[in-house]
Amino acid sequence: MSLFRSDHDANYRQVYNWDVSKIEPQVAFPHLPSNTKPVSQCSGVKINQSVIGSCTNGRIEDMRVAAKILKGKKIHRDLRCIILPGTQEISIQMIKEGLTEIFIRSGAVVSTPTCGPCLGGHMGILAEGERSIATTNRNFVGRMGHPKSEVYLSNVGVAAASAIAGRIISPEDL
Repeated sequence: MSLFRSDHDANYRQVYNWDVSKIEPQVAFPHLPSNTKPVSQCSGVKINQSVIGSCTNGRIEDMRVAAKILKGKKIHRDLRCIILPGTQEISIQMIKEGLTEIFIRSGAVVSTPTCGPCLGGHMGILAEGERSIATTNRNFVGRMGHPKSEVYLSNVGVAAASAIAGRIISPEDL
């Protein structure tokens, strides 16, 4: 199903078709969202934190993906995992669907919807030398804390799988 539909009489200069199933998940390396590499080139990157969700990327669909990956598994013992629903309604839906319990049992911390680590405000502030994978939308120098910390951006599946592994991996590698 397409989100966008053209007028029935629309004319096109050119039509492109891509098989996105062959595109590997991408990870944005520090310190620009455009500094991307395929997740297969990230497997040696150890992380201290995984941030799943935010005001911009804390949709219920994202929470369902994260819960599916984390269910019955534990967050890596050397890592913090913070779950941030985008709104109070999403937070309530997470509770109703049992997602919050899955996150807590995995060892994650579930927050109320708030600004926090993604802007260096509170919760999950990175210390010097620490690295975080995050589903947030920025990874500039000092964005989550110390100027000598690093933020890697990914999709929810990569962030959840990485929280289990303690290093950046694809969910397919679990």
